Amino acid sequence: MFRIKLKAGALQFTLFISIVIALLLIAFILLVQTHKRFTIQTDFIKESINNSNKGITYALSNTIKLNDTTTVNLKDEDYKSLKVYRDFWGVFEKITSTSKIKTNTYKKVALLGASQPSLNRTALHLQDNNRPLVVVGNTKIEGLSYLPKTGVKSGSISGQSYYGTQLIYGSTRETLNFPQLNKELLLSIKTINTLISKTPQNLYINLEVGQQYTNSFLEPVQVVFNPSTIRLNNTSISGHIIIKSKTKIIVDNTSHLKDVILIAPKIEIKQNVKGNFQAIATEEISVQKNCVLNYPSALVVLKKENIKNSATNNKNIIPLKVNTNSTVKGAVIYFDLEQKNNYNIQLSIADDTTVYGEIYCNDNLELDGSVYGTVYTNNFTTKKAGSIYQNHIYNGQIIVDSLNSNYIGLAFKNSKKGILQWLY
Repeated sequence: MFRIKLKAGALQFTLFISIVIALLLIAFILLVQTHKRFTIQTDFIKESINNSNKGITYALSNTIKLNDTTTVNLKDEDYKSLKVYRDFWGVFEKITSTSKIKTNTYKKVALLGASQPSLNRTALHLQDNNRPLVVVGNTKIEGLSYLPKTGVKSGSISGQSYYGTQLIYGSTRETLNFPQLNKELLLSIKTINTLISKTPQNLYINLEVGQQYTNSFLEPVQVVFNPSTIRLNNTSISGHIIIKSKTKIIVDNTSHLKDVILIAPKIEIKQNVKGNFQAIATEEISVQKNCVLNYPSALVVLKKENIKNSATNNKNIIPLKVNTNSTVKGAVIYFDLEQKNNYNIQLSIADDTTVYGEIYCNDNLELDGSVYGTVYTNNFTTKKAGSIYQNHIYNGQIIVDSLNSNYIGLAFKNSKKGILQWLY
């Protein structure tokens, strides 16, 4: 019998090879398990994103209680959930959709408004006050128009007659019910101070010149507050932030505002300001020359009951005025809770000024500029050559088809909702 003697080094080498093979097998098993877990996690993330989209879609077609969370039935495993929260950000609905699968959570936030009808869009909706609409000069109204029973006619002001070939470039219907703003919208604006008062002190911002402030809409709202005048200059502010003064806010053209809300009795927007934001006042908003307020901006004067202020007592002060050569893309709203018969102008759009979107005025509107979209108003008023002309439009234009058909704007009762803006 032959015996083979192996050296100790060979045994060590064999053992080393065995350990390497074992380690490679363990590494392969770990790699497979890691890849499998990564795939599952990726699928969960993808599903969470899809479910959050489903939450926004659900909000578009279902009634959700204001300032409340609704659980959407996914008809799926118990470890998956979808919750939708509805509130307002200024004049637009805000929907927060939160999807959760085990430890994976994904949120999406969107602003909602009313989408445009595909055909026969409304250019003008004029309240019936037993007076006809009178068009003068280079006035042009193009699109479906709801008019008083007395209809529309041409007129003249200071020797200027009507130069159009048609009184209305589009079909007309008789005004029956004047559109009313969403009650929840009005309630949200009136109670926004409650939201501010509930904000913890650590979420208040002390503004400093030259600084930049940003807050995600996925985070709680932050507040800038001062009982005296706030002057926004050489400052950048964007996101989920409310800026409130008990007296006045002045916006300089060195400021950069994006998606924020301004709240004060009086708001003054200086010349050459550019940005997109919502300004909400109880007394007066003045937009000076050469301003560009990008979509989705909103200018809102919401008069309080029994309010006594200089804008009310001084007939020369127009509560909401957009001056020459300015552009507003979004909504311009004047709403008086105690509407009275008067001859004063409450909302004025100056010549060479353009509004892309909607004007809503439940009192007197002076339209010297252009509206590419829709006008809802109780009455037109024109002051020329020292005289006041009721229900006259002088050189104003309302052309609805010049507004992009994908525009999403103010929501009225029973209007079809659409996504106005994805928030960040």
